[in-house]
Amino acid sequence: MWLAELAPVADPDAVPQAVLTAVGARETVLYGAGAEEMRAAVAERLDDPVERLVEHCARRRMLIVLDNCEHVVEGAARLVEELLKRCPELTVLATSREPLGVPGELLRPVEPLPEPAALRLLAERGAAARPGFRVDDDPGACAEICRRLDGLPLAIELAAARLRVLTPRQIADRLDDRFRLLTSGSRTVLPRQQTLRAVVDWSWELLDEDEREVLCHLSVFARGCDLAAAEAVCGPAALDALGSLVDKSLVVAAPAPDGAMRYRLLETVAEYAAARLDESGDRPRAERAHLTYYRELARTTEPSLRGGGQRAAVDRLQLEYENLRTALRRAVAARDEQEALCLALSLTTYWQMRDLRIEARGWCREVMSLGPDPFTEPVRPAAPAVEPCTDAPPPMTGEVLAEARRGVHLAHLACMDTELDAWQTPAARAKLRAITDTYAPGLPQTCRSPGLLWFYAVMLTGDMERLRVIIDANIRTARETPGYEWELAVCLQMRANVLANRSDWAGDATRDADESLEIFRRLGDAWGAAEALAARAESHERVGAYGRAAADYEAAMVYAERLDARSQSAVLQARLGSALLEAGEEERGERLLRDVIDRVDGAVNEAVPSARIFLCGHLAMTGRATEGREQLRLLREEFGLAHFVVFDAMILGAEAWLDAVEERHAQALVAIREALRQAGDPLSMAIAPHLRSFYLTIAAVALSGTDTGGRRPCRGGRPLPGRRRRPPAAPAHLGAPGGRVPGAGHRRGPRRARRGGVHRRVRRGRGLSYEEAAALV
Repeated sequence: MWLAELAPVADPDAVPQAVLTAVGARETVLYGAGAEEMRAAVAERLDDPVERLVEHCARRRMLIVLDNCEHVVEGAARLVEELLKRCPELTVLATSREPLGVPGELLRPVEPLPEPAALRLLAERGAAARPGFRVDDDPGACAEICRRLDGLPLAIELAAARLRVLTPRQIADRLDDRFRLLTSGSRTVLPRQQTLRAVVDWSWELLDEDEREVLCHLSVFARGCDLAAAEAVCGPAALDALGSLVDKSLVVAAPAPDGAMRYRLLETVAEYAAARLDESGDRPRAERAHLTYYRELARTTEPSLRGGGQRAAVDRLQLEYENLRTALRRAVAARDEQEALCLALSLTTYWQMRDLRIEARGWCREVMSLGPDPFTEPVRPAAPAVEPCTDAPPPMTGEVLAEARRGVHLAHLACMDTELDAWQTPAARAKLRAITDTYAPGLPQTCRSPGLLWFYAVMLTGDMERLRVIIDANIRTARETPGYEWELAVCLQMRANVLANRSDWAGDATRDADESLEIFRRLGDAWGAAEALAARAESHERVGAYGRAAADYEAAMVYAERLDARSQSAVLQARLGSALLEAGEEERGERLLRDVIDRVDGAVNEAVPSARIFLCGHLAMTGRATEGREQLRLLREEFGLAHFVVFDAMILGAEAWLDAVEERHAQALVAIREALRQAGDPLSMAIAPHLRSFYLTIAAVALSGTDTGGRRPCRGGRPLPGRRRRPPAAPAHLGAPGGRVPGAGHRRGPRRARRGGVHRRVRRGRGLSYEEAAALV
């Protein structure tokens, strides 16, 4: 085996002489500055180095290693091709940043070090630079160094050298300026290996103009792109340049989950290319092309989130989400309201389907700040709008622009469960009233997102009579408007939710849910089908058909899993667990609830709060009240629900039931009185009107225990707060403020309470109104 080091060779024509010397066919070697003299000596002797190499190697079994070929790749390729033709026992191993491109070449890419190997290298070189250094002393910072340096051995070695004066955390925190930081290489290595910038400069100098331009423009992408995006941003040279940049190991090409090839820059290369892009002055053009491409991707993909192409659309947006977020950030930074409006409205459905409510809230707030508030008094009534605001690319004008501005404010309202306190202020209440005054029942845009979210503003003002008018009018409009089949399914599903939870409204929730489900199934909309099944399950629970409700929840989970909709699946699982407890499958129901709590681990959605309250009720019923209290403590600690009147009432009701179960009847009365007061709040009455009746039952249990000298009134009775009803929830693709709200009573509580004599009081109090009964408590 012979090693021919080509790094010092400046002229491709000098490659044969360098290899000839390396294999021992010459005694004297002249590199670099001596290249001219070397060629002159060869000419004088009329000696062809290729012929001499062939003569030397033809009869031998040999391995020649050509190291660092990239800067003389053409000369190396010519030599290797000739030698392999004429030397049958010869094998050549070439190291290069791009292939030689000769027949029979087998490529073996040298990947960045995987994390374990990268950490071992950092540990070894770090201990050499600072005796006593151990990766385990700060594993997080060390892992960040290796990750952000892309597992590049030389970069890790340069970072390790800095450990003489910096801690791992200090190095990790300074990697945004890595080219200034990593400059302490070994004096004995080649100059281009002594600093990180020199390493990348070496590669940059080997590129032609098209390759440099494409490399610079690729730096505006976040986590890579496909070929179509690269061509849109980098221009017509993208295809050929990408191929050569991949060959030169400056661009990483790998197939995406859908099989299409994606291209990305390592972080170090991306930072270098971004600096070169700034130097060229071409950044504004590149970023504008990026923004335009991804705005259009979001705008044209959004309609596919409804119907048979739903899963493919979700996957597409998820794959490109970092680019979409980057485009939105640039639009906001440039104060380009039109682009920001179009992007935000196009992403609203995706945000909800992926349970990105906190992120949605933040982006909506940013976009809202770019234009006037459309709900400032005096508000202008909205005109009918059949087509979505994003039906065409910007610019928007007139009523389309006005509706787009309203839409972002409504999408922000849909995230209100992530900032409940903010909606309790006088200014927020005034805005809710302005929103309700802007729209009229039955407008086409109120049958779909984001106009549909007007419904929640009305609900939060407590105007339930108008709410019923709105729902019925939306269904009529959807039936009468051509092409509004999906909108009809949404509106029917919403009405089914309302009817399932309001015994004071006439209507058939099951019928609406069935029709909604039939439409969603026909359209191939898995998300909508899951929501319709959940609405039907609610209607079954209302009449005590808990087995049928559980079956519908399970069917809904199958649809949610098709979309990998983890948040929706978790919510459905919590509700399934509750239904199973009611149906008598207590072991399985408890297991499902605990799984939701453990698996979701504090995600901002309704699954964990619901599961904790359902589980709390079950624990109290099975003699584990102390553990039930712990669930409520964790609920208050993990979520800001107690600052919202409805949720505070539900938690107080649960705590009152626990007190009653543990025979702390006086304490139970204190808690239930406050819960009754909050349950009578107009907002509570709008969202969960059933709370008062269940809380009156808890109050009766507590009063009975007090009157009977503390005798336990419902030994083994199931806690009333274990059941829940929910407000009319928007289909999750629209964004509901709080989603389904847990908190009503358990079907077996009142029955078992009668064993303590409560039934006599019930008979005497049947003629009382809620207010009169509450006054007795």
